[in-house]
Amino acid sequence: MRRRFRWVRLYQETGDAGLVCRRCGISHPTLRKWVRRFDESGEDGLKSRSRRPVQSPNRRIFAPERALILDLRLTRKLGARRIQNELYRHHNLHLSLDTIHKVLITSPVPQLVRPVHRKTSHRYSRRIPGDRVQIDTCKIAPGCYQYTAVDDCSRYRVLAVFSRRTAAGTLAFLERVIEEMPFPVQRVQTDRGREFFAMAVQQWLMDHCMKFRPIKPASPHLNGKVERSQKTDREEFWAVTDPQTPDLELRLAEWQHYYNWDRPHGSLNGQSPIDVLHAKQADTPFWDEVEAQYDPTGERVQVAHYQTDLVLRRHTKARLQTQ
Repeated sequence: MRRRFRWVRLYQETGDAGLVCRRCGISHPTLRKWVRRFDESGEDGLKSRSRRPVQSPNRRIFAPERALILDLRLTRKLGARRIQNELYRHHNLHLSLDTIHKVLITSPVPQLVRPVHRKTSHRYSRRIPGDRVQIDTCKIAPGCYQYTAVDDCSRYRVLAVFSRRTAAGTLAFLERVIEEMPFPVQRVQTDRGREFFAMAVQQWLMDHCMKFRPIKPASPHLNGKVERSQKTDREEFWAVTDPQTPDLELRLAEWQHYYNWDRPHGSLNGQSPIDVLHAKQADTPFWDEVEAQYDPTGERVQVAHYQTDLVLRRHTKARLQTQ
């Protein structure tokens, strides 16, 4: 600002624009601009002005959109990608991650603390859809339990809610899984919940040529995909849905369809589960191929208690070796 004032003052003293431009190293249009602003507003006219355009036809963030982004961060503590999904699902707003991130960093909102992953952890993923399906249950509210099945390869999911965690509910959910998953299920991986170890459930799996592979106790990371997907349900679906609503089944079906068909996943490089299924279509086997490869002699009825099951496994293995 001081330099501009000297330019204007030298021009007022000499009246020679060419002399001022040569001495100060500026162009004639620059000198005329600052002289005109000084004549209009005095020294205040020499201050730098915003170059922001008066109208921005392509601008997408206004006060309402900004308020929605900040509300999702402050009330539900969502990150940029989850905020992007919520704006599209509930408000039909298509905003880029860069746009949302710009709003967050220019606003006084607290930053999210990223979880620290163990260095020894190794994330694996099956290469064929249906090769391993992780199943788990979680309590949403009293009398409301969610069953979740996640394909290890594509993250394609099937969801259902029941009033209790029972073997009957597990059987009903498994029927829904083979009906709604667009590929054959070869293995089922669960924790050691009693609802999965009922004789009727394990016999059903054998009858449908599915291998039952429960994980070790105190190792939820082995079922990490279904655990993380249930966290997503709590943050994006159950945070805005009342478990007592009469149309809960319809809303859950809509959320499942959105998750499988429209929601981009960071672990899938921004693809949706259905995109991965289409890419893996040539490698996905049919039900008759899975049934032909299934070996019933390698399966047995397992018990929920891990140590007891280890003893039974050793006895079974020893008996087969002696035969």
